[in-house]
Amino acid sequence: MTGAGRRVAASRRAPESSAAPATGTRPARVAVISAALLVLILAAYPGVLRNGFVNYDDQVYVTENPHVQAGLNGDSVAWAFTTTDQANWHPLTWLSHMLDVQLYGLDAGKHHSTSLILHAANALLLFLLLVRVTGALWRCAFVAALFAVHPLHVESVAWIAERKDVLSTLFWLLTLAAWLGYLGSRTAVRYALVVALYAAALMAKPMPVTLPFTLLLLDFWPLRRLAPPPGESREALPRLLLEKAPLVLMSVASCVVTFAAQRSGGSVETLQDFTFGERLANAALAYVSYLGKTLWPASLAVFYPHPHASPATWPVAAAALVLAAVTGISLRLASRAPFLAFGWLWYLGTLVPVIGLIQVGSQAMADRYTYVPLIGIFVAIAWGLSELGRRDRRTRYAIAGACAASLVALLPATRAQVGHWAGSEALYGHALAVTSDNWLAEEYLGRALFEQGKTDEAIVRYTESLRIHPGFAGGHNDLGIAFAQQGRIPEAIDQYDRALRLRPGSAEAHNNLGVALVRQGRVTEAIEQYEQALRLNPDLADACGNLGYALDRVGRRSEAIAQLERAVRLRPGSAGTHLGLGNALVGAGRVDAAIEQFGEALRLKPDSAEALNNLGLALTAANRLSEAIERFREALGVRPDFAEAHNNLGVALAHLSRSAEALEHFRQAVRLQPEFDQARANLRAAEEAGGDRP
Repeated sequence: MTGAGRRVAASRRAPESSAAPATGTRPARVAVISAALLVLILAAYPGVLRNGFVNYDDQVYVTENPHVQAGLNGDSVAWAFTTTDQANWHPLTWLSHMLDVQLYGLDAGKHHSTSLILHAANALLLFLLLVRVTGALWRCAFVAALFAVHPLHVESVAWIAERKDVLSTLFWLLTLAAWLGYLGSRTAVRYALVVALYAAALMAKPMPVTLPFTLLLLDFWPLRRLAPPPGESREALPRLLLEKAPLVLMSVASCVVTFAAQRSGGSVETLQDFTFGERLANAALAYVSYLGKTLWPASLAVFYPHPHASPATWPVAAAALVLAAVTGISLRLASRAPFLAFGWLWYLGTLVPVIGLIQVGSQAMADRYTYVPLIGIFVAIAWGLSELGRRDRRTRYAIAGACAASLVALLPATRAQVGHWAGSEALYGHALAVTSDNWLAEEYLGRALFEQGKTDEAIVRYTESLRIHPGFAGGHNDLGIAFAQQGRIPEAIDQYDRALRLRPGSAEAHNNLGVALVRQGRVTEAIEQYEQALRLNPDLADACGNLGYALDRVGRRSEAIAQLERAVRLRPGSAGTHLGLGNALVGAGRVDAAIEQFGEALRLKPDSAEALNNLGLALTAANRLSEAIERFREALGVRPDFAEAHNNLGVALAHLSRSAEALEHFRQAVRLQPEFDQARANLRAAEEAGGDRP
């Protein structure tokens, strides 16, 4: 009788004590819940498919990255596996963006659809994994639903540049699934699959470095390999640690590579920037703030500025007390309510890499950092609520209703948060509305305004950003660009100099300083700046193109053409770069090659009056006068006040002895630009010759 009782108890708890598929979960119910999760995600995220790119890293990950723009080819794949661009080594993330570009071009909605599909896959996989190890169908469904629609997860899904979050999590969860398979059948092939999937997770984003720790948590609960139910054997802790040793080594290697990449990329802040005491204080506050935003997801922002100073003592002390109390309670109840310790330690442990002890960037916290850690909190909530309703049916129904209501309540909050990611202005405008002293939001809103031609408004934003954070090199660089746009070149140069004093390794600032120096006629000095920019970043297409233009101006034509050809390879979709190369080729007498480049520029930008005019000049040089006349007329159709095109059209017409028409266009050129010496000379010659060719 006693033995039978033990068998019944063991049978009830088997789903939480083995790696085998849980029993008692009907496949039909699993399928229905899976479908419901997909519907829930579609209800929460319909707006994401209408969102565009934002100017917060989307350009460096997709829209302005020449390697990504090239799609999947041998060179781009090799680059993905060897670069530490963006202060990270995440080749699979680069490959995913390349594949999207190859499939969809720059259709932002389709890029968003890839991230949404990955998020949906993660929610389904999380549900199936939890069902497999616990058998608690409805609790697992609630955890997966919270994961699917919580507003804190919007940043990971709706931000194209954060593809690495959803991609690495997919491989993280697949690694857990493979690990469960390995525990059921300990073969080298199964372990190799675990290693391969874990490597893929780390190659998408280094966040999964804590995966071995989460495996140990699974050993504690729900697998109960550390303290199994009666009648099952206990596995020794050394063996549990040893089986994970290869994964720990992979984690350590990833940490080393990531730290080196981030340090070389200038992302790791020094102890002079943030003291260790400030880091500890911010970590405590961040842990508690994330919990608060989990329970009440309001005032979410793309960037939460770090205070750059020691916060007041009492909030830090209160946060530390909360963390200590919850940790103590969860550990004290570990035997009776192991899910609490599991969920809390999962939350604490998986946040460690991004909690700020090693400060990367200037943010105090970030919504995206909660994508995996909140799984632990959701598990603790779901199982805790289940325990509360275990003995009373009415309580159980009330809890079920409250859970359903919470999911319904999250939907509009998530949809609204998705809307904030619709574009750059909406994103930063919202951040400024819900945070204070947000220098980065001011800065990037300024960039968005500048891109729309609102230079005065952009300068206001840049100035405010620098008032809050005067040591921000990027802000000085952007303010310099805005000043240059207004023709305030000395002020622009001053801002570039300030940026370079703060960050000597800024290739962009060196390039922009070169542009300003050219506008002052200081071409030789500009060449030095462009060359320095390319030493710092050999793939900076703007610097290649600008160096080519400058070299062409000082007569170093072969070097100019080489730089411009490299710029075209780096940015084949830039009409301006093709135009510059065409101009240099004309100067070198390579007219046919120039015609090809001008044609490519027009393919990319058919309404470019300058490209039409320059193509007309090249055709004139090739004695293809009728075609040249057509191009000049097209240029004037785009830009009727284009004095150079009027003059060039006059020259081509005069060559065909169409003197009266030529004379009229010379007059138009001089009327539009009275100081245009060449047009004045042509007009004078035509008039003196009585309409003869000039």
